[in-house]
Amino acid sequence: MASLYRVDSSVYNSPMPQQDPAKNKPPAKQRILTTAHQLFYLNGVRATGIDRVIAESGVTKTTFYRHFPSKNDLIRAFLHHRHQLWLDWFRAALARHGGNIDALLPALDEWFRHPEYRGCAFINTVGELADELPEVVQIASEHKADMRRVIAELLPERAEREALAESLALVVDGAIVRAQYDTSPDAALAAAGRTIEALRGR
Repeated sequence: MASLYRVDSSVYNSPMPQQDPAKNKPPAKQRILTTAHQLFYLNGVRATGIDRVIAESGVTKTTFYRHFPSKNDLIRAFLHHRHQLWLDWFRAALARHGGNIDALLPALDEWFRHPEYRGCAFINTVGELADELPEVVQIASEHKADMRRVIAELLPERAEREALAESLALVVDGAIVRAQYDTSPDAALAAAGRTIEALRGR
């Protein structure tokens, strides 16, 4: 799960004698986006100022604003970046746990128990910014639609497949929120498991 939160700095910090260390750094835009992704997810979008992103990504203000003319541009980029990272992780986790509907709970358990789990970045950002930046609602909606499609792929072909995927996606979102505010994800996972079993038995 670490790849959802930060790029492993060891990739860039290995000693490389007789080479310019600057050449081993990721491009400035990537460093900005990686830093913003971690800070926005862990601390919230409102609580994270541009100056902190600039300082922690190691770029100048001029470089930052060349790539992201405003904080809103960075927020949109963060959400698109998070979307791809999370979906890649979700598909891989489901495959690791069997690639069927029984994989859903173990995959969520893996995520919920990560020490840097802070819920759904899209739900959180909509809660923070829906009124000020309505575009985040559309981005979140597209993310959730893709999540539903991945869940649908776990299900056998039948007439109610899409409706069942919609219900399961709602269960997943409910578990995500519950696991965010409970001291342990156990109750969220147990409730989600009971609901999934009930939906499967319809």
